[in-house]
Formats: sequence, structure tokens, C-alpha cells
Amino acid sequence: MAVTPPSRPSGGTDDPGVRAVVAEALELVFDGARVGLGSGRAASLFIAKLGARVREGLRVSGVPTSRASAAHARDAGIPLIELGDVPLDITIDGADEVGPDIDLVKGWGGALVRERIVAAASSRQVIIVDQDKLVHRLGERGRVPLEVIPLAERLVMREVEALGLVPTLRMQGDATRPFLSDNGNLIVDCAPPEPLDGRSARALERALLGIVGVVDTALFLGTADRVLVGYPDGRVDVLLRSDPAAGAGGRGSASE
Repeated sequence: MAVTPPSRPSGGTDDPGVRAVVAEALELVFDGARVGLGSGRAASLFIAKLGARVREGLRVSGVPTSRASAAHARDAGIPLIELGDVPLDITIDGADEVGPDIDLVKGWGGALVRERIVAAASSRQVIIVDQDKLVHRLGERGRVPLEVIPLAERLVMREVEALGLVPTLRMQGDATRPFLSDNGNLIVDCAPPEPLDGRSARALERALLGIVGVVDTALFLGTADRVLVGYPDGRVDVLLRSDPAAGAGGRGSASE
């Protein structure tokens, strides 16, 4: 089965909540910082606003998580660098779902692998979202994407179905050819039989990563340092993980 990319109904760049979380995220960027630049609508606005700060004299350098965010950064005048031996100071990125203890689903835009790499290379990952991205359990708003090596498409589909999920191959907008990630891989959107609590999300992540041909999953469990949640009235809530010792780029632990 094939599907077009999932719709993204909320959080345009003119949304007051999005603008509020972007403004707060900008305050976390200090002069000289090395910044991971996320993908998606909120991250795009952050890049534009960070570029304005750069033109005012702020010195930063950025590592983009996608070709789109790289293009936005160049247009905004943000100097781009490669990942090196020194960790990035902070990554500002969006998410498609934020569950309890700020576990995340990302990847509706197809940049999940590069987002994972940049998060892992960062001292802190800060997520900016509007209130509509908050869920009680992961998987409530849509599918859980996987990035898959093209050669392994049928194998992965069978293995995912054996786990009880419904896999659908993501297609380009014209629905005539598969969507390809920036890495040249397929995206398979997987619908779980029911939304995932923390324990079942971690068990599913382990099972999916064990399938030959799966590059990565969109389950970002225990990676975020904090989540900034914006509301229509301009209010911002700050959500923190209950386990502050977990690393920015690490996988979620097996226990709750």
C-alpha cells in the first residue's frame, strides 16, 4: 500500500503559539553557539529569526538537518558548518507528536535520520511545537515513519506487518513515484494497532530497529532536553524530562 505524505494541519508560521516558542528558543542561543537547525514549519521560522539576529551581529554557525533547512539557513545568512569533533551547543527542532515525559514522534517531513544524527551530536535538543502536537500516547495523530533502504522494501513491509502494524509506502505529492529522503531512502509510514505508552514505544523501537533494511525510526525517546509548547494567546509552557541524566541524542531506556 502507498500513501502521500501525511498532512500537517496545525502550526503555521503565522500562528501566535509558534511565534512565541520561536522567540523563547532564540533566547537559548548565545553568541558563538554551534546550532543544529531543525526541519519543519516551526524550525523554518526559527531559522529565519535566527538569521535576523545574525544580521544584527550575533555570531553563530549552524548544521542543518535537511536540504530544506540548509536552503533556509543560506537564505537567512547563517554560516553553515560540518559536524566535527566538538559537540553542537544546542539543536532547535520541531516534532509531530509530544507524549508524556516528552517522548517524540518526528519524521513526517522525512528528515528523521539527519534529525537523529544532529540531535546525537548536540549537547541539548530543544523542541518547539504548538499545543496541537501534545498527545497522551504516541501514535495518536498519525503514523510512525521509518526510513528504509530501497532494496529492503518488501522485506521490511512483511516484517512490519508481522509486528501488527500497517505499513504504507510514502509517495510524492503526485502519487506517481515513492517519496525519497535526502539520503535516497524510502519512507514507510507505520500505523500501530493502538497508541503507544512509554514502555510499548520502547519495545516497538527495539523491534523495528532489529529489522534488516530499517535505517531508523521516527520514535525519538528520551532525546529532548525540553519542549517549548506555544498556545494561541502567546503563552509558552516549558516541559522537561523527568530523567535529566539522559543524553540528548541517546535512545530511550528500556525501563520506565
